[in-house]
Amino acid sequence: MKCIAFNRRGTLLAAGCHDGSCVIWDFETRGIAKELRDKDCTSAITSVCWSKYGHHILTSATDKSLTLWNVVDGEKVARVMLPNVTLHARLHPGSYFPSTCLACPLSSAPILVDLNTGSTTVLPVSISDVGAEAIPPSRNKFADGSPAIRVIPATFNKHGDLIYVGNANGEILITDSKNTHVRAVVPISGVVIKHIIFSRNGQYLLTNSNDRTIRVYENLLPLKDGAQALDELSSSEAELEGIEKLKAVGSKCLVLFQEFQDSVTKIQWKAPCFSGDGEWVVGASATKGDHKIYIWGRAGHLVKFLEGPKEALSDLAWHPVHPILVSLSVKGLVYIWAKDYTENWSAFAPDFKELEENEEYEEREDEFDLMPDTEKVKELDVNEDEEVDIVTVDKDSAFSDSDTSQEELCFLPAIPSPDIPEQQDKFVGSSTKLEDSTHSGSPLSEEAGQNGQEDNLELSPVEVVGNSIADDMGTNGRVKRKRKPSEKGLEMQAEKGRKPLTKIKPSGKSSKARNKSGEGQDTLLFEDDVTDEYM
Repeated sequence: MKCIAFNRRGTLLAAGCHDGSCVIWDFETRGIAKELRDKDCTSAITSVCWSKYGHHILTSATDKSLTLWNVVDGEKVARVMLPNVTLHARLHPGSYFPSTCLACPLSSAPILVDLNTGSTTVLPVSISDVGAEAIPPSRNKFADGSPAIRVIPATFNKHGDLIYVGNANGEILITDSKNTHVRAVVPISGVVIKHIIFSRNGQYLLTNSNDRTIRVYENLLPLKDGAQALDELSSSEAELEGIEKLKAVGSKCLVLFQEFQDSVTKIQWKAPCFSGDGEWVVGASATKGDHKIYIWGRAGHLVKFLEGPKEALSDLAWHPVHPILVSLSVKGLVYIWAKDYTENWSAFAPDFKELEENEEYEEREDEFDLMPDTEKVKELDVNEDEEVDIVTVDKDSAFSDSDTSQEELCFLPAIPSPDIPEQQDKFVGSSTKLEDSTHSGSPLSEEAGQNGQEDNLELSPVEVVGNSIADDMGTNGRVKRKRKPSEKGLEMQAEKGRKPLTKIKPSGKSSKARNKSGEGQDTLLFEDDVTDEYM
C-alpha cells in the first residue's frame, strides 16, 4: 500500500496499492470489503480521495491518470490523462456526484480538472507587483538543499467555493474556484510551503514549511459563502490597489494561531493533519528510517510521542470520530494506533477505592446498623403529561454539515469467498471414510440397516438374541463369529451363583452335526446376558 484515506464516518479505509489497485477495508471488522482494479492501470497509486457521501473514490497514479470509481458497483466512472504525474488529488466537497477535482502535479501549478470532459484549468501560483499574473515556479534548490522538483500544495475550503494555494515564495493564495481569480494573499515570511490542509470543521488551516515548522491559522471567513465575504472585504479596501490590496484582504481572512516545531532536533515534518474534531495536530518525522509521530494540543503543548518500527513513514490519517491513528510505512504496511484503556471501577461505583495491597480494616461499632431514614427522597420534578419526541434525530456534532436528505454510504455488503478446492477434496475423502465406517458395523448394525430401526424395536430382547445366534450359524452348521458373554453377565453369574435360565439340549441330526464340529456343546443362555446386552 502506498496511500490511505478514511471516509467521512471512518467506517471504511481506502488504500492505494503499488500494482494500481485500490483496496477498501471495513475498519470495524478489519476485512477487505471491496477491491477496485483497472486493467488499463498497473502503476502505483499516489493518492486516494473519498467523495463527501462516500459513493465515489478518486485515485491518481504514476501513469499520469486520474480515475473516478463507483464504490458500490466497483466500476470505473471516468478516466482522465494529465501531462504530469499527480501526487495529490481532491474531489470538490460541495456536490453529491463529483465532476470536478483539484490536482497537484509534480513541478507544475495546481489544476482544476473536469472529469466529464477532461478539460483542465491552471491555477495561479504567484502574484507580481503589477497584478495577478501566473509565474512559473523557480527551479533553483531550496534552503534545505532539496531539489526544485516538488509539488505546489492546494486544497478546497469546507464548501469548495475557494481554493487555498501555497507557493515557494511563502504565500498563501486564496483563489475563487469558479473563475480562478486570486482574491487575497497571506504572506508567511518567505518560506516554501509543502503542505496545506483544512480541519474537518473548516475553522483552522494547517501549513507545513521547509523551515521545520507547522503553522496553524484560524479561518476568519464564514464557512458558507466565503467568496461573497471576500467581495465585501475587497470593497472595504477600495483605496488600495494591486498586491497591497490583496495582502490587506488576506490579513482579514487568516490569522496565525500557533506554531509547532521540535526545538531540540529540528526535524522536518511530513504528512501533517488534524484530528477529527480539530483539537489535536499530528506530524510525522521525515527522517529516513524513523517511524515517529508527534501529537500536539492545539494550544501548542506536546501531549504524545509515538515511536513505531524502524520503517520510514509515508502517510498518516486520523480517524474522523475515534482517537485512532493509522500510519503507513514505506514497506506498504499499515499500523493502527489506539489508546490503551485500563479498567476504572470508580466509574461504576464512585465510592469504590482500589487498593494496591492488602490493608487491615477495623469495623466501626455501628457500621452495619440499620439507621432510620431521616430524610425522604425528593420527588423528581417531571411533567408526566409532556409529550416525548421519538421521531426527531439529533445531529452528531462531528457530522453537523452532513445533509440528511442525501443517502451516505457507510458500509459495503460482504461477499462470501468460495471454498478452496483442496479443502473440498479433503472433505469428500473424509465423508467417504465416514460412510465406510458406518456401513462396516457389527451384524446387529447390518441387520438394523436392512430391516429398519422400527422392526428391531418391536422384537423382544430374547427374540433378538435368538435371531442373532441363528444369523451367526451358516447353512453348513459352522459358526461365523463366536459370541462372547458380556462382562456384566459373568460378574452377576459369579456373585449370585444362579442356575441357567434355559438349557437347550441338542437333539436329532443337527445336534450330532454340531457335536462333531466341536462347537455344538450345550448352549447356555443366562438371564443376565440378555438383560445386559440390550439394556
